[in-house]
Amino acid sequence: MRFWACLLWLAASSAPAAQSVQFCYDYGCRVEDWVHYDDAQLGAVRDRLGEAADAAGERERLALALGSLYRWAGEQLPIHADKGGDLADGEVEGRMDCIDHATSTTRLLRMIEAQGWLRHHRVIEPARRSMLIVQHFSAVIEQRDAPVARRLPVAQADPCAHCYDEAGWTMAGAPAPAAPLPDPLIEARWAVDTWFRDNGAPAVVMPLATWLAGAYPDD
Repeated sequence: MRFWACLLWLAASSAPAAQSVQFCYDYGCRVEDWVHYDDAQLGAVRDRLGEAADAAGERERLALALGSLYRWAGEQLPIHADKGGDLADGEVEGRMDCIDHATSTTRLLRMIEAQGWLRHHRVIEPARRSMLIVQHFSAVIEQRDAPVARRLPVAQADPCAHCYDEAGWTMAGAPAPAAPLPDPLIEARWAVDTWFRDNGAPAVVMPLATWLAGAYPDD
């Protein structure tokens, strides 16, 4: 009897509990709403990330997992209509700009991290790049085994929620640009950008230095 009770306890303890994550949409986090993930969905994410043998493999699987999490979110929220970039969105409800994506993706990454499913990376604060008057934001992860990264504190602040002014253009209140980083740290960091693709597509994961230089995934 104890044997079967132990097996049942192990099965229950290994199943991830349902989680809720708050998403931003309609540009500049004008609307925020909750998405609920069931244990089967989270189990699929856990299993996919658990297949990673190294940091590179974890990044590949994380990109796919985030695509699934966004697709499931689109079954509950109007973000299923979101298109890659901003120009294809028009005025559709559920459109997401880079502020929405950087905020929502960082929250998803923190949920994954809190479950212990990131073995090779940790989640840090979002990054911003400035190209003339154009601003762009992305979620960021940092490789755990990088010597410099291991000594740095991790900022836990959520990305800004309302970075636009009433006119919808000014980036007032946005996170300040990060100070120049030493090369070893830059090489340890990766942009995790879900803004480039339509809802449900795998995230674009690229070296942060490449992203900061203005790269697009199709360059």
